[in-house]
Amino acid sequence: MYCYQCQETAEGKACRKVGVCGKDARLSSELDALIFECIELAALNNRLREYQQDDLEASRMITDSLFTSITNANFDHESVSNKARLIRNKKNILKDIAHRQSISLNDLHLSFLPPIFEQVGVLGERNEDVRSLKQLIIYGLKGVAAYAKHAQRLGFEDMGIYASLEDTLSQIRKKEIASSDLYSLVLGVGDLGIKVMYLLDKANTTTFGQPERTIVNTAVGQRPGILVSGHDLQDLSELLEQSKDCNIDIYTHGEMLPAHYYPYFKKYSHFKGNYGNAWWQQKEEFEDFNGPILFTSNCIVPPPNNKAYRNRLYTSGSCYLEDAKHIPINQKTSKKDFSAIIKQAQQCKPPKAIDSVDLLGGFGHNQLSLLKNDIIKALKEGTIKHFVVMAGCDGRMPSRKYYTEFARSLPEDCIILTAGCAKYRYNKVYLSPNKDLPRLLDAGQCNDCYSLIVFAEELRKDLGLKNLNDLPLVFNIAWYEQKAVIVLLALLALGVKKIHLGPTLPAFLSPNVLKVLQDKFLIGGIDTVESDLKTFLA
Repeated sequence: MYCYQCQETAEGKACRKVGVCGKDARLSSELDALIFECIELAALNNRLREYQQDDLEASRMITDSLFTSITNANFDHESVSNKARLIRNKKNILKDIAHRQSISLNDLHLSFLPPIFEQVGVLGERNEDVRSLKQLIIYGLKGVAAYAKHAQRLGFEDMGIYASLEDTLSQIRKKEIASSDLYSLVLGVGDLGIKVMYLLDKANTTTFGQPERTIVNTAVGQRPGILVSGHDLQDLSELLEQSKDCNIDIYTHGEMLPAHYYPYFKKYSHFKGNYGNAWWQQKEEFEDFNGPILFTSNCIVPPPNNKAYRNRLYTSGSCYLEDAKHIPINQKTSKKDFSAIIKQAQQCKPPKAIDSVDLLGGFGHNQLSLLKNDIIKALKEGTIKHFVVMAGCDGRMPSRKYYTEFARSLPEDCIILTAGCAKYRYNKVYLSPNKDLPRLLDAGQCNDCYSLIVFAEELRKDLGLKNLNDLPLVFNIAWYEQKAVIVLLALLALGVKKIHLGPTLPAFLSPNVLKVLQDKFLIGGIDTVESDLKTFLA
């Protein structure tokens, strides 16, 4: 086992025996093999695409498998093995098509047998810098795949995104590839990230409406409930519709909080509120919820054996958990049947309250555009001096308390822009008010960083500035997993500089690769709150 794709990797270097996330060595090896199969299938499908013979199902299998390999998404050996087997079957089918069409595959050197785990893991590439760049590309593409999968669930697909993703995977198969070409591919993945976030934003807003400024309460009701975690809004939509007359309430958890901002969901009277905090606290909080929990994507923490909520867990989509009940999609109707989780919820006690606070959010690009004239006026008058982008992920490391103190210590003329679960470090903290705007503007889920990009670009144009780096923007980003990686690469592709990452820099960046990124984009880490405030707000 050798895994360093997340921020919490062991000792800041790599997990070698068991993953901090909960994966064992066997599952880690199986996921390495699955990624190998994805890359092989991508190369094959990419070749067939040259002859207009590419297979849409193959593209969907690749995105699903990349997504399922994201940190905290899949903890089930059987499902990973099944996905790898299906991909090998698809490779054989496409191989036969190529043979019938006289399409040569000889130069691809494809394998049609199950791979040997030891040969396809991270350390299969011996050159440290090449390995670092290839892994950066793969991790970015995992983020692309996650967003593409969510958009696909809503009926939105872009064949160009599939083609670019598969072509990039094909490129990194090359044994002899120059570092300069790999750096170009890294920024190309960033461009792809912008495209896929645009696609998902279009899918979400077309289906559920433009997010609105909304107050979400964290109190609980008197009826039993279902807690929905993850990111998949379509799963939530179908569950709400199927449970509307069942005398239960539906609550959001973690990254599902922004669902409350969409007009579509407000029509359901049993859509209650948000329960708990960030994903990593679920071992302590899920016990008190009393009802079943539905994981719609990543953010799973495998529960200890002594936790009673183990028999109340359900998974859906690309995520799996051993012993949890998985709710599949009906291939004929493209819907899911949530009757089992609804029936269990009806037999449970109501949730036990954790707290009762109001959370303000809904500041997607449409809402920010409506505020733009007031923002420009405030900037000119000096009541706002900086926008501080504190988007990204939360995690369990004690060092992440830094972000709570940093937010609390920012002066009143600094407005925080956030998206993702990083917000849970400060969205319940009192922030001294600004004269003109709320101190915390929450755009939504991690993919809604796209809204912040759109807003920044609109603001740049209206202020007559040359590029985004001329804006009074400070980037203090907390990262954890691969969807944060694609957001970072998207910002780099836009030429954004002076991005600070924490609480630690990625372990998968070799010293030489990190130096290039520091020299070209001025990427940095974090220090103390006092020191960083002086640096960032200078």
